Amino acid sequence: MASATDSRYGQKESSDQNFDYMFKILIIGNSSVGKTSFLFRYADDSFTPAFVSTVGIDFKVKTIYRNDKRIKLQIWDTAGQERYRTITTAYYRGAMGFILMYDITNEESFNAVQDWSTQIKTYSWDNAQVLLVGNKCDMEDERVVSSERGRQLADHLGFEFFEASAKDNINVKQTFERLVDVICEKMSESLDTADPAVTGAKHLPTPRA
Repeated sequence: MASATDSRYGQKESSDQNFDYMFKILIIGNSSVGKTSFLFRYADDSFTPAFVSTVGIDFKVKTIYRNDKRIKLQIWDTAGQERYRTITTAYYRGAMGFILMYDITNEESFNAVQDWSTQIKTYSWDNAQVLLVGNKCDMEDERVVSSERGRQLADHLGFEFFEASAKDNINVKQTFERLVDVICEKMSESLDTADPAVTGAKHLPTPRA
């Protein structure tokens, strides 16, 4: 049972079902880039080298604390195969954030990032935040996509960029922390400065009583 304390936010795992906000987050990208392993490492602090393709879509829930607010993360792990695309894109609506993932040892998965980005723009709402993640950075000897190429693509698409390893637990928690940060920042901007009917802030989570 995971009960790690978050050193950055002072966050901790909680089974309490009461929360102030709920953020829906999707992990997307080609099949076999490590989406499921990435989710399990973050939610359960576990890793298994056995690879089994996700069928359709699955999710885990993790509750964290930030600025005295309890935030429930509903994290969806999507199938990368084309035959499941119609199913998975149906879940894009209402997602507050996306982790768009490729495998640094797989050129094809990197080349597909642009198409995945287009899917986000097509099926999600305008204020959805996206982080680009190059996974499997522990496999340096098999690297085919340089860090610089990943960073350049992220800059081109307007996304923040991380390289990570679910296996070695590198930048997994940091990726989710940053995505929560960006979502909170955007939420605050939308609520403070604009007409919700125009900005889409009406889609933002509201505090629970």
